[in-house]
Amino acid sequence: MPKLNLSADEVLTTTRAVRKRLDLERPLDMADIRECLEIALQGPSGSNTQGWQFVVVTDRVRIEAIADYYQQAFAVYEAGPYQPTMQHTDDPSMQQTQQRVLSSAQYLAASMPKMPALLIPCSTGRADVSGLPHSAIASMYGSILPAVWSFMLAARERGIGSCWTTLHLQHEREIATLLGIPDGIMQVAMIPLAYTKGTDFRPAPRKPLEEVLHLDAW
Repeated sequence: MPKLNLSADEVLTTTRAVRKRLDLERPLDMADIRECLEIALQGPSGSNTQGWQFVVVTDRVRIEAIADYYQQAFAVYEAGPYQPTMQHTDDPSMQQTQQRVLSSAQYLAASMPKMPALLIPCSTGRADVSGLPHSAIASMYGSILPAVWSFMLAARERGIGSCWTTLHLQHEREIATLLGIPDGIMQVAMIPLAYTKGTDFRPAPRKPLEEVLHLDAW
């Protein structure tokens, strides 16, 4: 797909977690995905280790199997204390936002078997090793997150929607077996991918900077 005519600032401020506007009927061009991954490889990593691996799943049988694991995990999440409607608030606008977030998440879970592609970014080494210091864990995630975000920004520029998800990690071992991911390789996310229905995304409402900025001290 031809790239959108967007400035760097526009790409950075309008790359959304896309769920309901994913076009599940339109096949993805693997050339677009490869271009986005080439850009992702330019991301920084701790000590330039480049310890990332990327699994792109397009096989329908495997996508449906992964989707089943995702839906099982989502059912647990939806019934638990962490999904948005359980965050009690008296603010009507916040309640509406939470309902929209939940509705969007429900749609994504239901649509997962129909996704044109899934991207599973992985990292060499594991963060769940007993006794691993916080600094090492932070370095591990900090060495994969910039690359994945670069991928998602490049995808936006090509009219591809993406959404960072982690619920499948409740079944990481089963999915590793399904995809032949070796021991010692840690899955860090799963990114559903599809061209978007329209490309007119806007900046999202966010907290004012002054509520989160601390100069020199907290």
